[in-house]
Amino acid sequence: MYHLNKRLFLFILSLMIVSIVKIAPSAQAREVNITPNLPYLDLTLSGKPVRIERNQNTKHRLTNGFAKTSRACPPFCVHPMTAGQGVQTVGEIELIRFMKSSVEKRRGLLIDARIPSFYKKSTIPGAVNIPFNLFSRTGNPYFERILAVMGATKTASGGWDYSKSMALMLFCNGPWCDQSPRAIKNLLAAGYPPNRLFYYRGGMQNWQALGFNTTKP
Repeated sequence: MYHLNKRLFLFILSLMIVSIVKIAPSAQAREVNITPNLPYLDLTLSGKPVRIERNQNTKHRLTNGFAKTSRACPPFCVHPMTAGQGVQTVGEIELIRFMKSSVEKRRGLLIDARIPSFYKKSTIPGAVNIPFNLFSRTGNPYFERILAVMGATKTASGGWDYSKSMALMLFCNGPWCDQSPRAIKNLLAAGYPPNRLFYYRGGMQNWQALGFNTTKP
């Protein structure tokens, strides 16, 4: 009877060990969450699955150009927190929520306002590239087409109706980059509603400094 109980005990113990081994990796796999209750976020953008997550290697360090702390000013000066009156400045959590509530549902656009050469190297998943200079009305044949794509309609008087325009969140290289602020200022000058414009001031530098994943378009 003793030997039977001992065998049963060892069998149960082995099952417990196997269960622990199976559970432990998944429990430890997400050491670096986005928030305490959000390990990652899965989205469907343009019909493709996209996961937003942070680098799980706690020893990871930036080695690219965004590890650089000091750039000549001018032109790379630190920008104020606000890009325009009535325009909300956001952080990473707000950006992620915007992707879920607006970009995934095609109610808004996450715009990488940098020049195409930067965009092609890497960008935030789900971002579309509309370079900042295309938001200028001066000598730009594409400006009206861009506004139309964003849901604005031309009025009989030659102005613009923004009642059905999309929410836009713009970013560039970081707090020292003036490309997205310039794009926002040009949109405001064209009458785009400030409550539908959002400024991710941290840009690519802060996004990568926090270990968020990027993509090559």
